[in-house]
Amino acid sequence: MKFSLLYKIITPLVLLSFMLIGFNSTSNATSTYKCMIQMINYTGEGAYIVISLLDQQGNYEKTLYVQGDDEEWYHDIPEWWRFYGKHRPNIDAITGATISGGKRAISVFEIENDKIDTGYKIRFETAVEDQEYYKDDIEFELTSETIKNKVEGKGFIRYVRLLPQ
Repeated sequence: MKFSLLYKIITPLVLLSFMLIGFNSTSNATSTYKCMIQMINYTGEGAYIVISLLDQQGNYEKTLYVQGDDEEWYHDIPEWWRFYGKHRPNIDAITGATISGGKRAISVFEIENDKIDTGYKIRFETAVEDQEYYKDDIEFELTSETIKNKVEGKGFIRYVRLLPQ
């Protein structure tokens, strides 16, 4: 008799625990995006491009990807450098080569699902040695619609297209 009462009490508690663990793990779920960047035709060195996640107030939250793996030049992207330079997290796993004029590159990064349709933005900053720096070559709000569209650039980037995987 005591065993069946104990079983009736413990079983729902165990099920509730598994449900709470499941809800917790899905709230931090991420989605993978393939990002194709097409550059304008220009002469000169390859462009350094930083792709960042910005919160609802426009503050840097996370570096998603960096095109350009020579840290010596990161200070040439001053807005991002103010954020990254203070913390200096290891970004080796999210860096690739610079992109030259007229070329395109594809990178892959993850974004937490709870950042979509909640006011977060994605920013593409570009800089080319001895040329311009564009703080917001491309910047757009992360919505269910914008992550599927082609977005035009204002500087060295002709356009960007995100492809959910």
